[in-house]
Amino acid sequence: MRNHVPNPPPKPLLVYDGDCGFCKLWIARWRERTGERIDYAPFQRVAAEYPEIPREEFARAVKLIVDDGRIFSGAEAVFRSLGMGRRFSLGEWSYQHLSGFAALAEFIYALVASHRALAGFITWLFWGNDVRRPTYYVARRWFFRALGTIYLIAFLSFWVQADGLIGLHGILPLPDFLESARGQVGSAAYRYLPTLCWINPSNGFLHFLCGAGAVCSLLLIVGLVPILCLVLLFVSYLSLTVAGQTFFSFQWDILLLESGFLAIFLAPWRWRIRPKDPAPLNRLGLFLLQFLLFKLMFMSGVVKLTSGDPSWWNLTALDFHYWTQPLPTVLGWWADQSPEWVKHFSVAATLVIEILLPFLIWLPRRFRLLAAGAFVLLQVVIGLTGNYAFFNLLTIALCLLLVDDYVWKRTRLTNPSGARWPAWIPACVLVVTLPLNAMLIYSGLNPDAIWPRPLAFFYGKLEPFRLVNGYGLFRVMTKERPEIVIQGSADGVDWKPYLFKWKAGPLDRMPAFVEPHQPRLDWQMWFAALSEARQNPWFVRLVVQLMHNEPDVVQLLEKNPFPNRPPRYVRADLYQYKFATLAEHRATGAWWARGHPQTYLPPVSLPND
Repeated sequence: MRNHVPNPPPKPLLVYDGDCGFCKLWIARWRERTGERIDYAPFQRVAAEYPEIPREEFARAVKLIVDDGRIFSGAEAVFRSLGMGRRFSLGEWSYQHLSGFAALAEFIYALVASHRALAGFITWLFWGNDVRRPTYYVARRWFFRALGTIYLIAFLSFWVQADGLIGLHGILPLPDFLESARGQVGSAAYRYLPTLCWINPSNGFLHFLCGAGAVCSLLLIVGLVPILCLVLLFVSYLSLTVAGQTFFSFQWDILLLESGFLAIFLAPWRWRIRPKDPAPLNRLGLFLLQFLLFKLMFMSGVVKLTSGDPSWWNLTALDFHYWTQPLPTVLGWWADQSPEWVKHFSVAATLVIEILLPFLIWLPRRFRLLAAGAFVLLQVVIGLTGNYAFFNLLTIALCLLLVDDYVWKRTRLTNPSGARWPAWIPACVLVVTLPLNAMLIYSGLNPDAIWPRPLAFFYGKLEPFRLVNGYGLFRVMTKERPEIVIQGSADGVDWKPYLFKWKAGPLDRMPAFVEPHQPRLDWQMWFAALSEARQNPWFVRLVVQLMHNEPDVVQLLEKNPFPNRPPRYVRADLYQYKFATLAEHRATGAWWARGHPQTYLPPVSLPND
């Protein structure tokens, strides 16, 4: 075969085997990458124009014919074509300058070319029937709808509790909190506690933030002014998170803030998201959110094994989890009745999904879909057996960003029009957050790791804004379930219990579904039971408000045994709860069993009593 042709094409031409399905798949990928810089044609159509090249040579390997008549074949043709018109191509440079690279590349090319059927099967197994660079226009649109829905749930859920939790007459009054912070650290309080509530800490302003968040959530759901909505949603929810104090100390709150912040850089630069005419996709913005999902899942798994809790290593964690988790569901009760081998297998599966499968996010389509499916399945099971607010929904929403357009519609949009984020902006976000995220992940692997001083300093500056966070639910499994039962009395002799809406209380009350709403007081009562009353000042404040029959606080409960006149005394007992066995449930109708009470808070009364 000659090295030149006398009648070169007007621009570089890559000639391939049009009868080879494997070849056509990858030519589609290369065509997308090289754009208009190179023409492509099957040799069955153009071989007659270049008689200098035998047909068997065309069939053996791809040929690149450049506009000066030179001919390149095999791996060299691939690297030269992919680097054509670029300032720098690593593959082309390595082929020409790196010792041994060319020989290895040609050997691999020849091996693949001689086993095209096998190579085609592997390609199908990894990618399916489309190996082009995936696009995520459908996933982006549904992700923003899901994110808007989750924001809406979060704002509405807190709105109905705001007055009782942090209102002027609530358990932890916001004005007192902000005034105390300002008294302790002065003007630095604004930096440590970034909340719009500094402007106005009243109940009315809390309602305004919740209402504004709900409106912006609805606008995001329908796709109007997405960037503006995302900015306002982040600012509003951050303000409530800071103002909420201990009642917002949950990982799904910081996950929503981190997701909402990074979503700003994936949002299209348009007044409206139009399904039939999507805006260009910001690849770095997509990567930031996919990396957040990786961090969330991987850290959630590794911290379980590095926590020192043997129940994760010996696979017995679920022997305790279903009945010790804060707000189990009735399906959680049934799951606890399952055989031990099922629970042990479930623990092993959880660890595999959380630790190993996150790495599949960075592999071809089939692997990404496997990871996404496993993540979704895990979140569904967790959500069916326990009430974790909007955590499971938010994780599933992030999984949407692993499903590319080919999966949704078996088609793709190749040339979207319109403006996009300047690449340097999400690049700056990546440069700033990646070292912090890497250190957080390393800290999950090595809990005793000492942060380098510059990183620790920088993380301390960003931490109040919840932009970069570590994750890991249930790193240490709770082995007991202490429950606080608050009782009131008018005379110190006859005691009546206060009933909460969702937490364990009456033994015959079935564990219920409350997610995606989060009853934050019920949740906080679970944490309070794990420590002493004096370690929970908010609990003492709750007792004081009950002795006043404060309406905003009492409405957080299911039943107030003193509707007309507040009790003179209040006390709290601590019981050890456990799920009733199947036999006990059938015999008595009880879902719970509990032991003898211990004193959590002795009887107290107001000073004027």
